Amino acid sequence: MRKLILAAAFLLAATPALAADPVEGDWLVQGGSAKVRISPCAAKPDRMCGVFTWLKSEKPGQPLLDANNPNPKLRGQRLVGSTFIRDFRRVETGRWTGGKIYDPEEGKTYDSKIRINPDGTLKLEGCVLVICQKQTWTRAR
Repeated sequence: MRKLILAAAFLLAATPALAADPVEGDWLVQGGSAKVRISPCAAKPDRMCGVFTWLKSEKPGQPLLDANNPNPKLRGQRLVGSTFIRDFRRVETGRWTGGKIYDPEEGKTYDSKIRINPDGTLKLEGCVLVICQKQTWTRAR
């Protein structure tokens, strides 16, 4: 029995730990109006998703709602805690594509890609039809 436990412990120690991708973590959006947590999607852990964790304009007891959502059933949903970045697929470490980013101010969803810049900031690019936007986010502290 003792040999089996030692063998299991050795195998666990020898297995490399899966390192978090550099896009994971807490980010401050360009302009500082919100914080976002990027992590593996709950339903699809091989993909990246993001949720609002803080909104500068939200006041205690007055949560901001997704008032511009094109789906009337979601307009009463609170923005903090909502998933607005979803389904990014890994191209390589620090580079993800094929995802969607929802802009609650416009009520539009953009086909997007994200990547870590050499300076450690996060670059996001998104397009809907021919309209494209870019932002650079910094790590939240």
